[in-house]
Amino acid sequence: MDSSPRPHGAPADTHSTRRRRNSSPDSLLDSRLIEQTLGRVEHLARWMGWRLRLLVVAALLGCLGVLLFSRWMANTPELAAEWRTNAVGQLILASTTDPALRPHVGRVLVSLGRPGRPPLTADSLAIAPSARWIIDDIDRARQQHVHGQIDILLNQPSVRLTFAGGTVVDVEPHPRGLASLGALYWLLMALALVVYMVGMVVVLASPSMRTLLYAAMCSSQAGNLVFIAAESTIVLGLPGHLSQLELPLRVAFDLVTCAAIVHAAALHPRKVPGFRPIAVCAWAAMGLLGVAAISGHLPEGWWWLQGAVAVMGIVTVALLVWSYRLLRHPFAIVMRRFGLMAVSTWILLTCAVALASADRVPSVQLQVAEIGPVIWYVFLASLLLLMPFLSKSQQVMREFSLLAAISTVATSLDLLFVAVFSFGQFASVTLALFLSLGLYAGTRQWILNRVLSRNMLTTERMFEKLYRIAREVEAHPDRTSTLLVQLLQELFEPLEAVVVEKRSPTVRVVSDGSTLMLPVPALTDKQASAPTSIVLRFANRGQRLFTSDDARLTDRIVEQLCRAVAFDRAVEQGRSEERLRIAQDLHDDIGARLLTLMYKAQSPEMEDYVRHTLQDLKTLTRGLAAPNHPLSHAEGEWKADLTQRLTAAQIQLGWNLTFDRDVSLTVVQWSGLTRVLRELVSNAIAHAGATVLDIEFHLADDRLDLSVTDNGHGRNPRAWAHGLGLGGVRKRVKQLGGEVEWREVMPRGICCQVVIPRLSERP
Repeated sequence: MDSSPRPHGAPADTHSTRRRRNSSPDSLLDSRLIEQTLGRVEHLARWMGWRLRLLVVAALLGCLGVLLFSRWMANTPELAAEWRTNAVGQLILASTTDPALRPHVGRVLVSLGRPGRPPLTADSLAIAPSARWIIDDIDRARQQHVHGQIDILLNQPSVRLTFAGGTVVDVEPHPRGLASLGALYWLLMALALVVYMVGMVVVLASPSMRTLLYAAMCSSQAGNLVFIAAESTIVLGLPGHLSQLELPLRVAFDLVTCAAIVHAAALHPRKVPGFRPIAVCAWAAMGLLGVAAISGHLPEGWWWLQGAVAVMGIVTVALLVWSYRLLRHPFAIVMRRFGLMAVSTWILLTCAVALASADRVPSVQLQVAEIGPVIWYVFLASLLLLMPFLSKSQQVMREFSLLAAISTVATSLDLLFVAVFSFGQFASVTLALFLSLGLYAGTRQWILNRVLSRNMLTTERMFEKLYRIAREVEAHPDRTSTLLVQLLQELFEPLEAVVVEKRSPTVRVVSDGSTLMLPVPALTDKQASAPTSIVLRFANRGQRLFTSDDARLTDRIVEQLCRAVAFDRAVEQGRSEERLRIAQDLHDDIGARLLTLMYKAQSPEMEDYVRHTLQDLKTLTRGLAAPNHPLSHAEGEWKADLTQRLTAAQIQLGWNLTFDRDVSLTVVQWSGLTRVLRELVSNAIAHAGATVLDIEFHLADDRLDLSVTDNGHGRNPRAWAHGLGLGGVRKRVKQLGGEVEWREVMPRGICCQVVIPRLSERP
């Protein structure tokens, strides 16, 4: 995806740091987005007023709906019995708490009815949970008819059951009761309520077309979960009018979800060209298909529905790929992966149901139609719950999403093995779990890294960069934002990093996880007081979203940078105080002694020597006392000092110094370069027997090149013994971050070459 074309109007170098100016409408960082984001009030303010009241009303309606539906389910009549099917589709009484039925446990039920009415033949369709997952049109219509007739019978004072062999038993139906609804019913109803409430919270927090579409998806899947919860309580037939409402509503829920997903993918994260016709076509196609399927005028309607859902899923993935090519928003690539996962699982489940139906084994068909859809809709609901929290989700939610996906795959594989290979229950479950856990173990870390992880700097490099930035900030306070952006670019690899002249109150993730904002800290007193913020967009080159973990990490980085700057300032203050003390002691003590010795000198030569020593001491103490030394001033001192020494030794000095900017040398740099020059000149005077000494000093692009060349009789520098003099030169150059080398020059003489690649990176 890195080769995707750059969107129209985007800057050529998206990693450049710049101040915000008037940008084109298609710029990756829309100025309106920055203004809206930085101008927001606190998060709680959006819940004030009518939104909060509507949310409370929606919550009350949802809870009231769950309670009323559960009470209605508890009051519907049922027979106190459990049924199962055999290989030929006959109903067998598995267990019962009714004394009249206990003698018939294990026997086949032939029919059920009431006195004076034709009996209703009993088969596996009587306990089939959902008409939505019955493939054959005739079986689907018959299942609805059977469930409707059973509901009529259960509302009578008694039901006559006829078992194989002609045994007739009259049984009185009783209300189910809340306790008989079961744990699965309450779990599914709770999940439906959570999905519904998340949809309401999202749409009320930020009313827009895309949040309305999300709310439509959540409401549809909540409806599916309510029907599945009701079907989990089936003994014989769906209660009330659910048998007639189940098919049209379940079809409508699936098709509305598909159309809403396609519409949302055309809008977010970027509107694709022609998004309106795409949305209209999606809604029209799903509407026409739904009307045809519900009215019964669509032959092989189940296949049409399954194919339409798969096609809509593929269209959604294609729209997300297109959107990502237009704007490399990480939300598109994250949702594309979720979409591929969902479409693959849907196709796998469809194949399992189809193959189970082809075998014409009622018990297998019932098992597949009962278990498969439950796992699928729970998985889809978990994806919907995860979507609003992609940038805030913690490890538990990420693991929950992965486990839900693996559970769906395991269940689908289990049903597929039963349908295709006729494996036993234990063998199919064992093999499905083995394959699914292998898939989970092999792909878990890859998925987490690709979807929500980050490319991290190593700890060593992180601290090295932090302290390097701290030193540079001390020298150049106006570069704080630029240096911090460089560090964050290497850490998060955003497509765009911008410094804006507004101040964000805290480090935070905004715009659905696509943007990370942080205030530029005031690290020094010399830093500009204008409030600025750094805005990063599209982490990992548009491959992932920013998360709350990223915000916390950034906050810690800024905190450590502030501490590093404060520590360096404290250390430098201590060094300055100590240098001042040493300089004062040298001036007051050693200087006074040398001055006395100069007046008591017994020869002019001795007096001149002491006078030069006093001058060197004066230069040393002045250098120790000064906090920094401009290169132009240091150059004058070096030239004057070396000229005096070389003139006394009758050696001609050639001096050539050039620099592209007048940098300020720290005390360590000034002291190191001064001593290196003095030692090299002393060696030329004492050992080379030279008559000419050329010194060239060049500083360009922060690279320092220093060469000292004599015309003496020195040879073979590799064989020299590096004592205190030459060893001291090597040590000082290394402290400055450079390298030193001696070589022969023709026709005679030695050249010492000193190179410091990055002078400003050294204290």
